[in-house]
Amino acid sequence: MKIAILSRGSKLYSTRRLVEAGELRGHEMHVIDTLQCYIDIAATKPAIWYKGEKLEGFDAVIPRIGSSITNYGTAVIRQFEMMGVYCLTESIPLGRSRDKLRSLQLLSRKGIGMPNTGFAHHVDNTKDLIKLVGGAPLVVKLLQGTQGRGVVLAETQKAAESVIDAFRELEADFLVQEFIKEAGGSDVRCFVIGNRVVAAMERTAQKGEFRSNLHRGGSASLTKLTPTERKTAIAAAQTMGLRVSGVDILRSERGPLVMEVNSSPGLEGIETSTGKDVAGKIIEYIEANAKPESSTKRGSNKG
Repeated sequence: MKIAILSRGSKLYSTRRLVEAGELRGHEMHVIDTLQCYIDIAATKPAIWYKGEKLEGFDAVIPRIGSSITNYGTAVIRQFEMMGVYCLTESIPLGRSRDKLRSLQLLSRKGIGMPNTGFAHHVDNTKDLIKLVGGAPLVVKLLQGTQGRGVVLAETQKAAESVIDAFRELEADFLVQEFIKEAGGSDVRCFVIGNRVVAAMERTAQKGEFRSNLHRGGSASLTKLTPTERKTAIAAAQTMGLRVSGVDILRSERGPLVMEVNSSPGLEGIETSTGKDVAGKIIEYIEANAKPESSTKRGSNKG
């Protein structure tokens, strides 16, 4: 198979591992810089050009789209979809997962556990918003934040009011969530491919920090999921419509609570901490689902 990886860098761990896994199985792997693609939106034959050449003959695309280029990356994926190419992450699910507010609303509609969350616009609602999620301590999250950036723990009522008012002053969009104290600064990343959790790691924040992101100095270790945690992770991924995702959950007294569903989960932490060939499992999934002979018949989730 001829497989494209949409990525900003061929030396990035996740990209490199996908190339290695694909080539090991005899596939022709191409790393394509998303931002260097340009799109020919034609009524008869839509096309994508890259460094002066038309991209043709691909059986599958693996999007590795960073949050900072979501809009353009989504457009490129959508163009591949219009060309009948199998996209491991489709454009609409990518958009759903990148919109924190929308994704939480979708999870809520499906009855999937998550921290109590509030969202408001007017400054007069600050006290009510804090009360809505159960009071301080609470977490304030920028809607555009990634890798733990734009996430603030407010330990008191006054601190919460100050942070919320400051974010409003900056005209920033944010969510307010309850703080799950019993999680102890840890969360669980469940790596979901299709309808299976193929690997899971527990991430623990460093001392003095409440964010467990590895980019924030957190540590990761292999963990065993309960049946409920496994079921919750799969349900969250399917609610987003994602074939591959990293579902982050908190272990709470009332069961697993989904914090986020990541549409472009990194491979380094999960492979290092679990010892599993997650990149290989992604390629295996593509082999089973991206049939070259049926490429012209694909067209779900377009628009």
